[in-house]
Amino acid sequence: MGFFSRLFQWNDNASEAPRSTGPASELTLDAKTAQAVLNELDIDTAISAHENWSARLRAVLQGTSSEQLQPEVVCLDDRCDLGKWLHGPGRERLGKYPAFSVLVARHKHFHLEASTVLTLAQTGEKDKAEQRLNSGYRHASTQVVLLLKELKRGLTLR
Repeated sequence: MGFFSRLFQWNDNASEAPRSTGPASELTLDAKTAQAVLNELDIDTAISAHENWSARLRAVLQGTSSEQLQPEVVCLDDRCDLGKWLHGPGRERLGKYPAFSVLVARHKHFHLEASTVLTLAQTGEKDKAEQRLNSGYRHASTQVVLLLKELKRGLTLR
């Protein structure tokens, strides 16, 4: 069972009272909320968008990018569609789940790593940028993608 799916306690009847009391009952996710999340956030598109960053950064390193990427903008984790959702509706719906906080933190780290690669590339430190792209950035990207896949699994698994 995945990271998110282990934390969700399912309640297919939104009007049904939680079966237990205490902290665990506060982490009940009903089918209506799960469906609302799936309607608000296209998780597959978010995964693709974040996976695409690797090619975008590589194009910058190779000097073939037509984009004017600014590290001071790329580092902001609330500008992309996923970030807007994480800091808005996502936080409202899933903010009480510890795994959600992990996703938000990993997403922020991803943007910081991408920004660092850009900064190194734009200041002429292409070797360091390439090294960072293949280490810290790749790790951060993989974590975000895996967490998004687990979120999707947790929302669709019943």
